[in-house]
Amino acid sequence: MAVTRIGVTGHRDIPAAALESVRSGIRATLCRRSVVEALSSLAAGADQLFADIALSCGVPVTAVIPGMDYERSLGTGDALTGYRRLLTSSVSQVRLPREASDEAAYRAAGRWIVDHVDSMVAVWDGCPARGPGGTGEVVAYAHRVGVPVTVVWSPGVRRR
Repeated sequence: MAVTRIGVTGHRDIPAAALESVRSGIRATLCRRSVVEALSSLAAGADQLFADIALSCGVPVTAVIPGMDYERSLGTGDALTGYRRLLTSSVSQVRLPREASDEAAYRAAGRWIVDHVDSMVAVWDGCPARGPGGTGEVVAYAHRVGVPVTVVWSPGVRRR
């Protein structure tokens, strides 16, 4: 089966020592396959990097918005600016019906993405999730439901 829809889960803070390896891994996954759609929640870090690379490879992005106040949860600065820029570049949006953008909403968005893709990219250091809806939890869910996961990271690099 050809991979056509790829989703992302990953850390918001990617250490500089892992960044080039992460970029290369995402690019290899998105630019060298027959990908017709990339799904991302457009959060800071891995989600925005994935969406940027998808767009640079000519892959349309679908934004999966975890909650009604998601934009407010991103704060101010680069995360919010990146989100708004990528949202306007997305070909479609899926707005999940949660009032608050909290851990339950992030878990729901991660699962929604897994449930609607052929494979996942995980920008993941391999450590357990730090909270509900975290990268490790989304990866475990993907494994449970049989969605293949490609982990991109730099071996030996840990997050703070």
